[in-house]
Amino acid sequence: MSTSESLHQERTQMGSWDDIRDLPPSAKLVAKVLEHSDVMTQQQIADETLLPARTVRYALNRLDEENVVDSRFSFSDARKRLYSLDIE
Repeated sequence: MSTSESLHQERTQMGSWDDIRDLPPSAKLVAKVLEHSDVMTQQQIADETLLPARTVRYALNRLDEENVVDSRFSFSDARKRLYSLDIE
């Protein structure tokens, strides 16, 4: 198997709540908020959690590293990304 194939499989593999267990509290909070909402922007997550925007970005990056969050561009505003929880 080539390196690109293994990276593709790693990216498409969904995470689980066990992957979140060792993350910082901010990432756990963001995951819980996303669990109760289908799709949110970074600003909506910051407003809901009362976390600073920089902390939300850090939490989303950590969740993305664990493959438990899905992000896509917003059709209504291409400058924004929409985030949703991607857990089995």
